[in-house]
Amino acid sequence: MAIVKPFKGLRTPNQKVCEELACLPYDVMNSEEAIQMANGKEQSLLRVTRAEIDCPQGTDVHSKLVYNKSVENFNMFQDKGWLVQDDEAKFYIYAQTMDGRTQYGIVGCAACEDYINGIIKKHELTRPDKEEDRMILTRYVDANLEPVFFAYRAVPEIDAIVDHIVKNQKADYDFVAEDGFGHHFWSINSQETNQRLEELFATEVPATYVADGHHRTAAAARIGAEYTGMNANHTGDEDYNFFMAVHFPDHQLKIIDYNRVVKDLNGLTEAQLLERLEAQFKVEKLGSETYHPAKLHEFSMYLDGIWYRLTAKSSAYDDNDPIGILDVTVLSNHILADILDIQDLRTSTRIEFVGGIRGLDELKKRVDKGEMKVAFALYPVSMEQLLNISDTGNIMPPKTTWFEPKLRSGLVIHKIK
Repeated sequence: MAIVKPFKGLRTPNQKVCEELACLPYDVMNSEEAIQMANGKEQSLLRVTRAEIDCPQGTDVHSKLVYNKSVENFNMFQDKGWLVQDDEAKFYIYAQTMDGRTQYGIVGCAACEDYINGIIKKHELTRPDKEEDRMILTRYVDANLEPVFFAYRAVPEIDAIVDHIVKNQKADYDFVAEDGFGHHFWSINSQETNQRLEELFATEVPATYVADGHHRTAAAARIGAEYTGMNANHTGDEDYNFFMAVHFPDHQLKIIDYNRVVKDLNGLTEAQLLERLEAQFKVEKLGSETYHPAKLHEFSMYLDGIWYRLTAKSSAYDDNDPIGILDVTVLSNHILADILDIQDLRTSTRIEFVGGIRGLDELKKRVDKGEMKVAFALYPVSMEQLLNISDTGNIMPPKTTWFEPKLRSGLVIHKIK
């Protein structure tokens, strides 16, 4: 069963400060974009998570100068009272609103041992270099600055507790960010309620699932093991044994499509590509109007100014294989690998990935501009597929899931010392 604990959050007591402090996670932007996002915002947490923006232009983002600047700014935020630690350990509720739909998550501390023991389940592989970057910053600031996005199979009593609080308690923070998404945050101040939530996770939630933030999760677990090894008096209760995550019930989450654009046709003409596709797909020419895939095993393809519907034949997938049934697997095996000779999605420079939040017009634009030769849009993976794949210990192909909205950093921080 899952260990999820309340903690003494480090957060702002001021709604207006929160609106400036809250920012997108570090890994959805580059340095130039971070500079623009933090422009005119002295209190933006980007000055801690992407501290290169306060260093001389051209500074190596992995240099000691940047990490020391993170510490300096983090301490300054606390000295100025922009971040204040709560006196008591508690859970928090973080809700996000997009397109009229709101999802409510429990902010609590997950256990590093749960990740090591497989109670926290993953569906993606991680890269050691990206883990190491977050580990270094964590060592410098001794804090989980940004939460991880977790899911769990819904528990009715947890739903009822959250519903009661949001209907009867004024939110600590409530604002709409510059991207139009709403963010709402409540602290759970009842000791009895906090204790009950911890009990419910321990008795009713057999596993939690990394939805977004595999590298941060892996880095947190490694930090926990590292700090354990350095503490001769380790008990297991120290804050470094836990890391901050927002836990959302599965029935409230929606996965958005994650699409592909390819730079060339591997020496084929458009006509030859269409002919090769017919081996595993029913190919239908639709015209110039954008077409979204309407169901599983259906794809959209944009080629030479025309949209096509590709419907996979039964020979292209395996209903009894949790990975083989995925549309990303069908596309990777029968089009990208077999026809276009893109064998490794992680290393190929001939393919790029476009989150569905940007819309299919982004695919069309990149092909029309000549940057790319062909684009493929996929029907999104379901939450049930993600949970089943994680439960069976399987790993999804790269760039399979896209969750939106992204969790804002800065609403609450967990100190690990």
